Amino acid sequence: MKKLSKILWGVALILVGGIFALNAFGITDIEVFFDGWWTLFIIVPCFIGLFSEREKTGNIIGLLIGVFLLLCCQDVLGFDMLWKLAVPAIIVIIGLKLILTAIFGDKATKLIVQSRQKGDDVKTGCAAFSGQDMNFDGENFDGAELSAVFGGIKCDISNAIIEKDCAITASAIFGGIDIFVPDNVNVKISSNSIFGGVSEKKHHPYIDGAVTVYINATCIFGGTEIK
Repeated sequence: MKKLSKILWGVALILVGGIFALNAFGITDIEVFFDGWWTLFIIVPCFIGLFSEREKTGNIIGLLIGVFLLLCCQDVLGFDMLWKLAVPAIIVIIGLKLILTAIFGDKATKLIVQSRQKGDDVKTGCAAFSGQDMNFDGENFDGAELSAVFGGIKCDISNAIIEKDCAITASAIFGGIDIFVPDNVNVKISSNSIFGGVSEKKHHPYIDGAVTVYINATCIFGGTEIK
């Protein structure tokens, strides 16, 4: 994902530099600073994010807002129409996201439910306007449910004993969650984010025969980092 993001940003910068160079030599006369040119600072990052980031919802919303603002600056739409169209569009996108998530579900949530039904020791971490440090060195780990609201959680399972597939659900609302995972496991990440995101700081290549840690992160104006 990071490699694709760098490639796309590189292409974008080359195009911009090429336009300036062609204009300087008089080959082209492309108006760079057109009405609403500043909206490109919203449109371009969100567009690139659609291809380079795991979570798309926030980028789709940002892209819609950027396009609406550009159309308003170009007098195609009135600014009063912006709120009439943008707000319903955002609500519909979020609603569709919730419906699809509810219908198709995710592996992490299902594993958590199954683990609780079997009596496994699923840990719970909650940080509201505070911080929490959860360390599982040398302990058996069966899964965890993490929630950070205006706070932060550090969950370290890098030296935990993981004998079977397990799951972590992480909800970061105006907060942050850091999850440290071992090198000898497979990691599968799914996310539902609105103006937030999930990042994997360390690449975890697939290991044949290893157990899998499923992570489902919901980030609203917050973030989850997998390290």
